Amino acid sequence: MEPLVLLGTFAVLVAIGVPIAYALGMASVAAAIYADIPLEAVVLKISDGVDDFALLAIPFFVLAGAIMAEGGLALRLVNLARVFVGFIRGGLSLVNILASTFFGCLSGSSIADTASVGSVMIPEMERAGYPKVFATNVTICGSVQAILIPPSHNAVIYSFATGGTVSIAHLFLGGVGPGLLLGLSLMTLCMIFAHKRNYPKGEVIPLREALRILGNGLWALFTVVIILGGILSGIFTATESASVACLYAFFVTMVVYKDYKWSDMPLLVHRVVKTVGMVMILIGFASGFGFLMAMMQIPALITNAFLTVSENKYVILLLINIMFLVLGTLMDMAPLILICTPILLPVIKSFAIDPVHFGIFMMVNLGMGLVTPPVGSTLFVGCAISGLPMEKVVRELWPFYIAMLAALAVIVYVPEVTLWIPQTFLN
Repeated sequence: MEPLVLLGTFAVLVAIGVPIAYALGMASVAAAIYADIPLEAVVLKISDGVDDFALLAIPFFVLAGAIMAEGGLALRLVNLARVFVGFIRGGLSLVNILASTFFGCLSGSSIADTASVGSVMIPEMERAGYPKVFATNVTICGSVQAILIPPSHNAVIYSFATGGTVSIAHLFLGGVGPGLLLGLSLMTLCMIFAHKRNYPKGEVIPLREALRILGNGLWALFTVVIILGGILSGIFTATESASVACLYAFFVTMVVYKDYKWSDMPLLVHRVVKTVGMVMILIGFASGFGFLMAMMQIPALITNAFLTVSENKYVILLLINIMFLVLGTLMDMAPLILICTPILLPVIKSFAIDPVHFGIFMMVNLGMGLVTPPVGSTLFVGCAISGLPMEKVVRELWPFYIAMLAALAVIVYVPEVTLWIPQTFLN
């Protein structure tokens, strides 16, 4: 009965519109009172949840991505992508996806990716003769890469949700292969559409101009070298690399590019503080919620439930992925990671599934939820930029879902796509 009180209260609160973070906290209090667990213990767990040095990576990465996004970086990355793929038929759609790949290496956020790249690419693709709906769908689906490619904020949250048993460095490197595979599957789809619908073909950029664009773009992309290079070399921890990346982003934006006004900086910092505050509140209440789930042995109950369905690892993987795809359409990504990880981690360990692999394919699943109604936040941002009604955009999303599901199937059932890079460089 106690698990039912905890989960049922949370479900009812979410259904009536209570913000998820507060629903977690209120459900935890209700369940603790019902189970006669001291509220002091729950409050201590909430406090301990945000008292973790590794979580400092989140505000630093968010601030670095915000500084880069506001400093005219998106246009430079679009131009850089144009050098590599802009001359192919349907090249602007490929530029859009490749620019999202580049930008994802800096922002770690699908929403920031869509807002920055989409504001440049959606109008440009429309002017070049692409349907606005197609341009919007390319933008929002391409931005899902940002949650996989380092520095992914969600990878930091997943590492925390595992109790620190999975390192952020392994997750960062584990996301590289799946992120690139997802981008490649979408680019393949765009090339098929381009030849079928005779989309326009761009021009080759002259060498001198290409070198100038490359020089401009490399200043920004060197942030990735700082993050991954520092971690792999052992010079920085993930948190330290985030702080160094933040300083470098500030230097590039304010000193090199000079596209951002000093007077606008307080407003940017204010937005970052609001974002980080919401994330930390969510993490704190999720810690209390997870403590009560452990006390009530909910993870063990879920594990036994899965084992009664099947003992075949591949069947269990299918069921878990279907569950994630459904949940991802109903809730935001961060709370689902915090709620589902402690519940399902014992399940995947019982089937000898690597926790890094599990974390990455969970993020791919939930990332698809970001572009799926009714709670697709990235979908909403894309529609706001394009000015199109959500119904019109969603009607033409199904080929992109197929491409992403194909990539997801490879990521889930071929774990080497995720594990090869971290095992090669970190083991």
